Amino acid sequence: MKIVLIGYGKIGHVIERIAVARGHDVVLTIDAGQEDRFDSDLFRSADVAIEFTRPEAAFANCSRCMDRSVPVVCGTTGWGEHLPVLEERCRHESKTLFWASNFSIGVNLFFALNRAFARLMSTQPQYRPHLTETHHVHKLDAPSGTAITLAEGLIANTPALDAWRLTEKPATNELPITAVREGEVPGTHTISYTSPVDRLTIRHEAFGREGFAHGAVLAAEYAVEHSGFLTMNDLISNTTDNTI
Repeated sequence: MKIVLIGYGKIGHVIERIAVARGHDVVLTIDAGQEDRFDSDLFRSADVAIEFTRPEAAFANCSRCMDRSVPVVCGTTGWGEHLPVLEERCRHESKTLFWASNFSIGVNLFFALNRAFARLMSTQPQYRPHLTETHHVHKLDAPSGTAITLAEGLIANTPALDAWRLTEKPATNELPITAVREGEVPGTHTISYTSPVDRLTIRHEAFGREGFAHGAVLAAEYAVEHSGFLTMNDLISNTTDNTI
């Protein structure tokens, strides 16, 4: 594939390394202030773009890709309120956007575990759930997109809850989320269920950016062969073990 990287920071460099190792070419990089590159011949020649930037830039970047009929894989979080507009474009204009709050295969398996665990624990009202996410100090949004996806999955499978909130003192119908920003932590998400007598915990801890980057490249490979609004559920359900 010919890949454009939109956002050439730490994660962009890791994506480039993994993409090249898988036999792809990064033909163009675009950083803030280089929006004129969207109109270049190199951009129009690309098979797919991978976008990891900032919440305030993601919508415009993805829209530019769609305007030029280049499929786009986006891992930027914190702008979810604008996603429905691009979903509509995918449906009505045959555009392609692959969006995920987290591209790690392990995290997406954790999403499934979280939903199943929530269904089991919802039968035991003496346990109170709590979600904690920890990331590096450079992360702008809180809670993380991954934490929001986890919260939504937990709430959907817990009849007693109907909302999440970034707080240590939730209402009875709310899932509390704690967001911690420290050092260079790639990302740790912990879900605990506490009763008066014990605690059950499930946890995903990333050791680096490679898992996110690898998943993003897999998503790009998938987006080139498929169209519409795509998610990691589509990828995982159509990916065999030996390609992961």
